Amino acid sequence: MIEKSIKINGMNCNHCVMAVKKELSKLTLESAEVTIGSAKVVFDETKVNETQIEAAIVEAGFEVAK
Repeated sequence: MIEKSIKINGMNCNHCVMAVKKELSKLTLESAEVTIGSAKVVFDETKVNETQIEAAIVEAGFEVAK
């Protein structure tokens, strides 16, 4: 399992948090904790990769900070 913290730009309210949670829930993750401005995900790299996680965040309408 891999644990990854991701900084997310553009989030400013709980609606933003819910939008990211909704998109991440479509992936096979062990866990996902989303707060305003960040997400902490635990995943099995044989089932999902970082690119897919970042794409889900972008799909929710936000930008992954590099």
